[in-house]
Amino acid sequence: MSRADLKIHRRTFLALGTGAAATLAMPSLAFGASPVRTETGRAFGTGWQVTLPAGKDFAPLRGPVEALLADIDQQMSPWRADSDISRFNRAPSGSVGFPAPLTEVASAAMSLARASDGVFDPAVGPLVARWGFGPIAGDGHPDWRSLKVDADAVSKSHADLTLDLCGIAKGYALDRMADLLENRGHSDFLIDLGGELTVRGIHPSRRHWQAGVEDPRPEFSGLVEVLRLDGLAVATSGSRANSYVLGDRIYSHIIDPTTGEPVAGKLASVSVLAENAMTADGWATALMAAGAANGPSLARRNGVSALFLLREGEGLHRITTGAFMDYLA
Repeated sequence: MSRADLKIHRRTFLALGTGAAATLAMPSLAFGASPVRTETGRAFGTGWQVTLPAGKDFAPLRGPVEALLADIDQQMSPWRADSDISRFNRAPSGSVGFPAPLTEVASAAMSLARASDGVFDPAVGPLVARWGFGPIAGDGHPDWRSLKVDADAVSKSHADLTLDLCGIAKGYALDRMADLLENRGHSDFLIDLGGELTVRGIHPSRRHWQAGVEDPRPEFSGLVEVLRLDGLAVATSGSRANSYVLGDRIYSHIIDPTTGEPVAGKLASVSVLAENAMTADGWATALMAAGAANGPSLARRNGVSALFLLREGEGLHRITTGAFMDYLA
């Protein structure tokens, strides 16, 4: 079966061998019992899905998983007026105390901002809102260098600075879900949180877990690549799922901090493989913001394994960096 024959339209990354995709990934199992069981839920305005070998009991995990995600949402969601991050964004200049998970993610965001020369900008929230994609109000220009993260607090040098962790927090939540399952004795599983995936171990059919990269162009459906995941996480950033069109321009929810505008140009999506989901999530956001001209070189400088999909006439042009090619199935 060719990649062109894999016609699935659901989200950017699709787990192959689970749910409706099972007969495509494993035709020999089409008429037999499924080798996996899948549990689903909702969090962060999206869905999550945990895939385990058939016979494994997920019931004792549902409560802890939901509590974990609710706690992260309470801390890091800018859509909630009562969240810790919203409290910081309303605060005057100075330091605001935070729980350890939030400062851990904020510290990772600041490290990524430095590594990407500010293309990933945790202070970009007001610009995102200005273009209709986010809830963080404010008139200040993004200035991530004026934020400071300590072990138990985040501080800002002036009141109109805000903090937005949406480009990295979902990956953090995915990592914590994986930790929870491992700590409860599960060694083989795939987790999908809003289209970002992380895996442990192997599929019950004794192969690696697989994922499909969806065509990022709204006028097309199907997969453009299939990945072999081997203990890795994968995340994508693109304009397909969260954008709007005015005239002949697509306005993406990813903002280029250097221009203050949604990313423009030929770059349709960036997919990143990494050892943890927070890294994959953050770099996918950063490289999409960097655009077609600067994204590949930024990825190479930082050793990031990425797939860039660029619109080229009626087709797609692929650019890979790092070890991404090694994981194509």
